Amino acid sequence: MRTRESEEMYLETILLLKKKKGNVRSVDVVEELGYAKSSVSRAVNQKGYVNMDRNGDLTLTASGEEKASSVFERHYYITRALIKIGADAALAEANACRIEHVVSDDMFELIKKFAACD
Repeated sequence: MRTRESEEMYLETILLLKKKKGNVRSVDVVEELGYAKSSVSRAVNQKGYVNMDRNGDLTLTASGEEKASSVFERHYYITRALIKIGADAALAEANACRIEHVVSDDMFELIKKFAACD
């Protein structure tokens, strides 16, 4: 997995777990993604996207929240678009998870418009 993709996966996972559970620790991310704890620890300490308090709780910084929300938005609309063209939900979800990391901004805007139309 490319660095950008794994970084985005960590951020998106922290965002979603935070909404679901409240407090998020590295071990929660490890369990959710199935990654090694060392890779999660290394990732959360880079680029200033995540803070870890002395109890081990993870919080997204403002820039981390923005980045995570952007990745989640891409995931959401790409999943909707794939379902709209006939994919079942599980297939759409799995493919959106990969596409969200490589789609250009211009293409994403087109996908978003398509997915939002009913």
